[in-house]
Amino acid sequence: MERRTFIGTCGCCAVSALLGEGWAPPARIQRPDPKSDEGGLWALMDREEERLHQSPFLMRDAALVAYVQAITCRLAQGHCPNVRTYVVRSPYFNANMAPNGMMQVWTGLMLRAENEAQLAAVIGHEIGHYLARHSVESLRDAKSRSAFAHMVGIIPVAGTLAALGLVAGAFAYSREHERAADRMGLELMAAAGYPPLEASRVWANLLAELQAEKDWTGDASKRSVLFATHPPEKEREAKLEAAARAMGKEDLDPRTGALRQAIGPWRRAWLEDELKRRKFGESLALLGRLTRVDPQDGEASYFLGEAYRLRAAEGDTDRAQEAYQRAAALPGAPPEVHRALGSLHRKAGRLPEMREAYARYLAARPEAGDAEMIRSYLKKGE
Repeated sequence: MERRTFIGTCGCCAVSALLGEGWAPPARIQRPDPKSDEGGLWALMDREEERLHQSPFLMRDAALVAYVQAITCRLAQGHCPNVRTYVVRSPYFNANMAPNGMMQVWTGLMLRAENEAQLAAVIGHEIGHYLARHSVESLRDAKSRSAFAHMVGIIPVAGTLAALGLVAGAFAYSREHERAADRMGLELMAAAGYPPLEASRVWANLLAELQAEKDWTGDASKRSVLFATHPPEKEREAKLEAAARAMGKEDLDPRTGALRQAIGPWRRAWLEDELKRRKFGESLALLGRLTRVDPQDGEASYFLGEAYRLRAAEGDTDRAQEAYQRAAALPGAPPEVHRALGSLHRKAGRLPEMREAYARYLAARPEAGDAEMIRSYLKKGE
């Protein structure tokens, strides 16, 4: 659908009524005068973009980056030539877009998205901030440009994950800005052919993860910077859902298979990154959701077992074994699931089961680094 046609529909009117005044996309943003406050902000972000090029956390898989760039362009439309998309390997849920057109998408977000539409919802929200030039408004609301420059300039080491996080957090928008970006994001999603209802599901899923952590206090703003300045979580979820349903378009393809194929070569590594966070409540909520969305997902079931094993709370050994056994019968489970089962059987003294599990592991990974150790267990168990 053409952008001008979409804006004229009653669906857009419904969004405007629920989330604020109507909005139309601006002309392509031109580079500002370097002597202006906005020009200074662009210069700062240009410097951070150069640092990002050297970051060890930057994903350099051409196919993966092209996939995310294509989604960004599908949403940004005529602004696509101004946007440069970078995929950053970090297990945290995040995406951000700087005023100079630098878009960061973190792998923790891609891992959590159930389909391409959910990924597009977050990217579209960030494009909304960019198109509305919210970062410039935030800068002008600050006490002085030098204060903002100091905040961005304190980045300690170029390319570190902490540095990338600091840049990502530099744009803490007001709740009014967040509501406006939500509305723009829904419009961009629908215009690009994505079902807008997926936007509210992203928010609900992230909140459910935070609530699953043992130190949950009931205040999401203290657990994630994404909730600190955004509208109250329940309000936001409700408004996004109501606006999306008013727009209709629920029959649009969320492109689940496209996302899964794009991240497939990296998904296991990203799941390993997730467990290294040692936020097992959040990880279990994520992995439990992935296995519910796709009960045939052997890889997610294996990592669900790993999360229980590593958490090691009361009853977790039995939960881990159940998840491993389920994974072992499903496609996509790594051979390590048999090693994990073998270890549980060995500790419980179930020697026949141990031998069977270890034999299956060695058959799949005969040259594994721990193969000799596993063979020694088999000899001792004979």
